[in-house]
Amino acid sequence: MTRPSAPDSASRIANAVADSVQYQGRKASRQGSEQRRQAILDAAMRIIVREGVRAVRHRAVAAEAEVPLSATTYYFKDIDDLITDTFAQFVERSAAYMAHFWESTQGLLLEEVGKLDGTAESRRNLADEIARLAVEYVRHQLLTRRDHLMAEHAFHQEALLNPRLHELVRSHRLILLQGTTHFFQVLGSQQPRQDAEVLAGIIERMEYQGLLDGVENLNVEEMLAILRRYMYLVLGL
Repeated sequence: MTRPSAPDSASRIANAVADSVQYQGRKASRQGSEQRRQAILDAAMRIIVREGVRAVRHRAVAAEAEVPLSATTYYFKDIDDLITDTFAQFVERSAAYMAHFWESTQGLLLEEVGKLDGTAESRRNLADEIARLAVEYVRHQLLTRRDHLMAEHAFHQEALLNPRLHELVRSHRLILLQGTTHFFQVLGSQQPRQDAEVLAGIIERMEYQGLLDGVENLNVEEMLAILRRYMYLVLGL
C-alpha cells in the first residue's frame, strides 16, 4: 500500500462518478438552451428541498424557474424524467464537491498521520483530531449545505419508490464510501471498507439529527465522544 496516493485516488473516483452521470431528458443544443435547462433542474431541486418530491409538477417548476410551461415539457417528456435528471445533476455536483474536498484534505491528513510514532499517545492524539475534524465537517454541512442535505434525504427516500434512481443512489454512495475507505487505508486500517461504512453511517446519522434539531442544538460533546470512541477502536486504543 502506498499511503500518500490514497487521497488522490479518492478524488479521482469522485471525478469519475461525476463524468459517468447520464441524463434522461432532451439535450440542449445551444448555450442559451442549456442555461434554460439548468434553470429548470435548479427550480425542481428548490421545490424538492422546500416541499418534497411530490410537489414537482411541470407547472410548478415552470413558475419557479420563470420559464414557459412548454419549456419544461420540451426538455422533459414526463415528471419521472424531470425528477431523475434533477437527482442526476445532484449526484454530479456532489461528486465535484467531494473531489475538491478530498484534494483539499490531502495535506492535512498526511500531516496528521505523519505524527504517528508507534506510541499509544500519538494514536490517541490522532483519534482526537479526527473526531474533532469530523464534528467540524458535520457542523459545516449543516451551516452551509443544509439544502444539499435535505435534497440527499429526499433523493434516498424517492429511490425506494423509483427504480430508475437506484443506480444514481449507488453512485452517490460510492463517492463518500470510496473516499472514506481510502482515508482508512492511509491510517493503516486492516478493514478499511468496513471502517468506512461505520464512519459514514455515524456522520450521516449526526447530519440527520442536526437537520431535525437544528445546528444550534447539536450536542457537540456527545458527538465528539462517539467519534472518539470509534476512532480509539479503529486505532487499537
